[in-house]
Amino acid sequence: MNKKTDFLIIGSGIAGLSYALKVAPYGKVCMITKANEDESNTKYAQGGIAAVMHHPDSYQKHIEDTLIAGDGICDEEVVRMVITESTDRINELIAWGAKFDKTATGEFDLAKEGGHSEHRILHHKDNTGFEIERALLTAVHKHPNIEILDHYFAIDVLTQHHLGHEVNSRTPDIDCYGAYVLNLRTNKTETILAKIVLMATGGAGNVYSTTTNPSIATGDGVAMVYRAKGRVEGMEFYQFHPTSLFNPGEIPSFLISEAVRGFGGILKTIDGEEFMQKYDERKSLAPRDIVARAIDNEMKIRGDDYVYLDCRHLDKDELIKHFPNIYQKCLSLGIDMMKDYIPVVPAAHYMCGGIKVDKKGRSSIKQLYAIGECSATGLHGANRLASNSLLEAVVYAHNAALDSIEEIKTINFCETIPDWNAEGTHHPEEMVLLIQTLREVQAIMTNYVGIVRSDLRLQRAFDRLEILYKENEALYLKTTISPKLCELRNLINVAYIIIKHARQRKESRGLHYMAK
Repeated sequence: MNKKTDFLIIGSGIAGLSYALKVAPYGKVCMITKANEDESNTKYAQGGIAAVMHHPDSYQKHIEDTLIAGDGICDEEVVRMVITESTDRINELIAWGAKFDKTATGEFDLAKEGGHSEHRILHHKDNTGFEIERALLTAVHKHPNIEILDHYFAIDVLTQHHLGHEVNSRTPDIDCYGAYVLNLRTNKTETILAKIVLMATGGAGNVYSTTTNPSIATGDGVAMVYRAKGRVEGMEFYQFHPTSLFNPGEIPSFLISEAVRGFGGILKTIDGEEFMQKYDERKSLAPRDIVARAIDNEMKIRGDDYVYLDCRHLDKDELIKHFPNIYQKCLSLGIDMMKDYIPVVPAAHYMCGGIKVDKKGRSSIKQLYAIGECSATGLHGANRLASNSLLEAVVYAHNAALDSIEEIKTINFCETIPDWNAEGTHHPEEMVLLIQTLREVQAIMTNYVGIVRSDLRLQRAFDRLEILYKENEALYLKTTISPKLCELRNLINVAYIIIKHARQRKESRGLHYMAK
């Protein structure tokens, strides 16, 4: 079965939804998502979106904070572009219906997070991403040119390779024609032809054992583009959020927003002693890479499973007003933030690298754009500054949309793509193979390619993963397509790229920290 659309968007978070609203007046838009339409990393973004809204803040201060956090690897032109566009993009979100908290005087109630020199985080309580997702989905549903297909799983993007031509990483003009997608309601693989494809698939936190990401974050976009011989970079820089709630067995890990530390929460060891002053003068509000390494180090030298976040000294009414969901979550586990320490541990949180794109969101594959967490724009460098990710998504959605609207005028459908061929495949006889391989991948990445790495650990990770890759590819070729099989394949691809990029970068830099 073939379907045609002008714009094919893979993913339904803030990046894909914003782009859809902007291109919809210029053509038919089809957005596919492998779960429910509102299930994305956006939905779980608690803290907020960073933007310069009024004095004493300035674009220059935000630019400098971003460059410092990125540890010398940010693209300064990109940083300047994203931040100087921030005010306009926020106003656009508000026009689409997003509501951000305000003070009694009617000004935005701006929070402060680690690495920021000013209060500049717009938020809606402690579920900002959920509020933005709600507003954008409402706007999208009102547009007659946008179709959302939920429970559709993208398997691979279509290129000349599917026409029988050899394609490799040195092929100068790889074109994208659409994607093979699995309709999860019918279990039939369909072909969607598109003039332009936008990859907005989010992150890959499930490559690690502990993550704040939802179960759908399996690196699908990066893996698909990598297999299509597109350029991927910066994957060694995987950000661990310093403070996920320590609650073994809960998947995903519940996030204790960085804004709690911005509000005055203090990190302490299990015996109640502050420790961040040993690592950075900014203490609990240092950038995330520093705080996560400090917590990791304290846990290792002391043999503890977690550290504490102390909020007992804070104003109760204000704390509950700003963080109602976090407060209720802690209470549900018997933790009263006003009386008890909160046990926290670092967890895989954000992929700073990804599909390499230019300032218009164009990947190295023609007609294929990538925005949001799956992309590598140059904004984050070696370490993302807190709450810059949602901002990056809306700025790049805007720029990619403007470019797409011009590009689509000269693009035609490729009508000769063959249908998906499942001949010779059969249903898996043993699901335990997939489940156990996934656990092995996550254990390898967590133990050898986590917050602190070494040459020996990376070599061991590479050797172990190579075996799993060969086993899984053999299984993939003879097994009927399923989401579990494809997600595992994608996670193995992503793990391989992270290890490969980590081995290539010899010096410690930002989130890539090599043990002495």
